Amino acid sequence: MKVLLKRYRVLIITAVAIGILTIVNSQIGFKALSISAYSFKEMMLVIPPVFILLGLLDVWVPKETMIKYMGEGSGIKGVVLSILIGSAAAGPLYGAFPVAAVFMKKGVKFSNILIFIGAWSTTKIPMFLFEITSLGAKFAFTRLLVDIPGIIIIAYVLSKLISKEEIEKIYKQAENINK
Repeated sequence: MKVLLKRYRVLIITAVAIGILTIVNSQIGFKALSISAYSFKEMMLVIPPVFILLGLLDVWVPKETMIKYMGEGSGIKGVVLSILIGSAAAGPLYGAFPVAAVFMKKGVKFSNILIFIGAWSTTKIPMFLFEITSLGAKFAFTRLLVDIPGIIIIAYVLSKLISKEEIEKIYKQAENINK
């Protein structure tokens, strides 16, 4: 029972807070409940396909292949592959984190994981196409040409600022996710 309470404490606290809010101001409380339900529904539409793809990635792609193309010695091809995978991804940013955990299990270099997350959040192909039609090609290409080097620089700076021990802890936590 303690384990369940500890695991779901944020959900419990949020539910209690919304309950109190609904008692104090029913209009705002019901609006908060409506927004929460919408977000939950949206998340339930995104998470299952992400986990199915992760399962396939985990089974079909050997660790050695991931290390070869995105691991420590991958060089520029790891960076390019990280950007392409992140840019081709669909769905909100929270879908990137389970993918990043599988990448860690497969031995992907930390900076490439950061590049992947950065690309997922800023360089999605559908967003790029929308920008071309809405804001013009000049804006879309300029933003992309600024974002890609920015993502790479930030990823390398972060990977240098974070200690090796801390990175190892993060990788160990990713290994223990399914255990």
